[in-house]
Amino acid sequence: MSIKTKMYHEQQKPTIEEKAEIVDFLYTHLENFGDPKGDIEKCINYALKESPSFGGFVLSGYYENQLACVVVVNKTGMKDYIPENILVYIATHKELRGKGIGKAMMKEALNNAEGNIALHVEPDNPARYLYQKLGFTNKYLEMRFLKS
Repeated sequence: MSIKTKMYHEQQKPTIEEKAEIVDFLYTHLENFGDPKGDIEKCINYALKESPSFGGFVLSGYYENQLACVVVVNKTGMKDYIPENILVYIATHKELRGKGIGKAMMKEALNNAEGNIALHVEPDNPARYLYQKLGFTNKYLEMRFLKS
């Protein structure tokens, strides 16, 4: 399966229409593992340095001229004790899953990221097995304290 990719970052930004399409795509295809559109857009703005940030990139994959997969990686501004990057979002079009698109896009993201990458995945997310096949390991159990 041939995937055409577009990479967006601080120097190469998407048009307003492309950005809206990416936000809508992630909101729709992340399904129950997603976030509100405002949070998704904030993450993309971070990657594009449209807000104060360390940057990152957005990778869009197209299959037969249709948006098929999106990956968003944010730089952490750290090194060694915390990986240099965090993969915040990856979503494959629900009608195109199981065809290797997500795996190909993950490999492309791993190749383009400068430094190590961390990601968070919920235990019941089937994508967890893809991440393990690509070499991700579970080093920590994440715990959070949320202030009300």
